[in-house]
Amino acid sequence: MTRSDLVEELAARFAQLTHRDAEYAVKTILDAMSEALVRGHRIEIRGFCSFSVNRRPPRIGRNPRSGESVQIPEKRVPHFKPGKALREAVDARTAELDAASRKG
Repeated sequence: MTRSDLVEELAARFAQLTHRDAEYAVKTILDAMSEALVRGHRIEIRGFCSFSVNRRPPRIGRNPRSGESVQIPEKRVPHFKPGKALREAVDARTAELDAASRKG
C-alpha cells in the first residue's frame, strides 16, 4: 500500500472527508511520527506496531571493488516492530492463503 492508496482508503471510508482533507490528515500523521523519531522518541500504536531509533555502531567495511578497508560511521536508523495482534493476523491470513493455494 502506498501513501496515495492510504489517502484513497481514508477518503472512501469517511465520506465526510474530502480527498484533500484525507491527504492532509495522512501527511500530518506521518510528519508527526517522523519528527518524533528524529527527536529520538519511541512511537507505540497498541496492537499494531512500535517504531524506535536503533544505533548502529561504527565499523570497518570493505570496498567491494578495490578490497580496501573503509571506515563506516555510526548511524541511527528507524526500527519497526510489529505488535502481537498484527503478527498473529498476518500469520493466520498467510496460513489461510497457503492452504487455499495447495487445494486449488
